[in-house]
Amino acid sequence: MRVSLVMTVIGEDRPGLVGQLSAAITDNEGNWLESRMAHLGGQFAGILRIELPTEQEQNLVATLQSLQSRGLSVHVHKDIPSPPPPTGALGTVEVVGHDRPGIVRQLSQVLAQHHVNVEELVTNRDSAPMSGEMLFRATATVRLPESCALNELQRALEQIAADLMVDITVKTADAS
Repeated sequence: MRVSLVMTVIGEDRPGLVGQLSAAITDNEGNWLESRMAHLGGQFAGILRIELPTEQEQNLVATLQSLQSRGLSVHVHKDIPSPPPPTGALGTVEVVGHDRPGIVRQLSQVLAQHHVNVEELVTNRDSAPMSGEMLFRATATVRLPESCALNELQRALEQIAADLMVDITVKTADAS
């Protein structure tokens, strides 16, 4: 029997963190299934999903807890069985504009009001090419419920775009 686990990891970024984590998993007969990891603000942060024999779970958790003394915090959760496949259109929301507090909050409020599920969100800040001002960029992969048309979501987001001083583009996943 095998168990699937989802983990969050964070620690001061340095060489060898992924190696420590992968060694602990492999030493406990685990298989690394999927992950998202990044350097954020001097920290190494990530989420990952693994699978391993049920009888190895307690030993792995103990091994991962020992990594705390080396500066890596790991939280382990049981993988929840997959729900039925989602229905509704898959889309992309792209946001670009001058950085300021509240952009993600207002964007997420509109998405929630329309019962749109955020499946993945990637954000960053970088310097504008000509002015050097900080630009905020976000790309969200979203699942629209059948009750929400893409053009309806576009209109709702356009209403906040002017207040936020950002450009927002909404498109279906199959649009180029």
